[in-house]
Order: sequence, then structure tokens, then C-alpha cells
Amino acid sequence: MTDPVAVRHDPSRHDRYPDALIRRLLTETKTIALVGASANPARPSWIVLKYLLSRGYDVIPVNPGLAGQMLLGKAVVARLADLPGPVDMVEIFRNSDAAGGLVDEALALPVRPKIVWMQLGVRDDEAAARAEAAGITMIMNRCPKIEYGRISGEIGWTGVNSRILSSKRPVLGGKGVQRLTIERG
Repeated sequence: MTDPVAVRHDPSRHDRYPDALIRRLLTETKTIALVGASANPARPSWIVLKYLLSRGYDVIPVNPGLAGQMLLGKAVVARLADLPGPVDMVEIFRNSDAAGGLVDEALALPVRPKIVWMQLGVRDDEAAARAEAAGITMIMNRCPKIEYGRISGEIGWTGVNSRILSSKRPVLGGKGVQRLTIERG
């Protein structure tokens, strides 16, 4: 008989995620701590921060080198322990070597996040097992910006096959940009 704990923490589960799971997580999430936020507009973490803010998420940038500064109108904190309150998601925009320690920081928060999301190229199966054992949903090697765009159908408007069909018309979002959204509670 198979050990249920071993199955629950099977690393191959993180090779692919069902669209329904991604949609649910992005729909239920309201607050995000973005670890590794950058002040450089050319950096992917700055682009993702701006995108998530424009989609109505409350995103708190986390970066010890920028702590105390404002980034896209949001106060930057040095570390997860400095967050002003609970967050639904901790998004890790750091390399895989740093991910385990950041997951441990998330586990040490007085109110643990529901989700820890590791960016593209970031994966730590041992840290994922620790988080999942504590009841936290883990997503690895994915970008919430890309997944939001794909799930909402927004990416499809740019000619990319998102594997999502929709009859929803995009909303004109200022400066002639078409923007599709997912319904969020």
C-alpha cells in the first residue's frame, strides 16, 4: 500500500497544475507579499508587481535593499516578518537556493499565507513538502502574471494560445489596452 503522506508530497505533482486550481488561487487571493521586488522597471519582478497591482491585488513589495522606500505607491518592507498584516500569498521572486529559507520565513509568520508561489525557474521540493505539511498550497516554476493572463483569456488576445476559450469581450483598460479579468471575490 502507498504511504498517503509520500503521495501528498510527491514532487511530480508540481510539474503541472490544473487550470481550475490556478483559477481558484488567483480568484481567492487578495493580498500578496512579493519577495524580491525590484525598483528597476526593466526587471520582471517590477513588471509583475505593476501588473498584479493593476488587476486589483494588494501587493506588498519585500526587499531589504529597498526597505522604507515606496515602489509603485506601495511601502517596501525588508522581510516577511515586517509585513504590516497577514497576506494570502507569498510570491518568491528569488532563486531556488533562497526559496527554502523564504518558505521557512513564511511558515514562521503569526498568520501563515494560504499560498506560497515560486516564480518561473524557482523550485524547492523539500521546502514545498514543509509548506504542504503545514497546510499551505505550493505553486512552483510558474508566474502569476502569465497564469492570470492565460486563465482570463487576456493572453489569447495577443495571439498566444492560452488553452482557454471564452466569449467574454475584453474591457478597454485605458490607453487603448484590452484587458480581460477573472472574477474575484
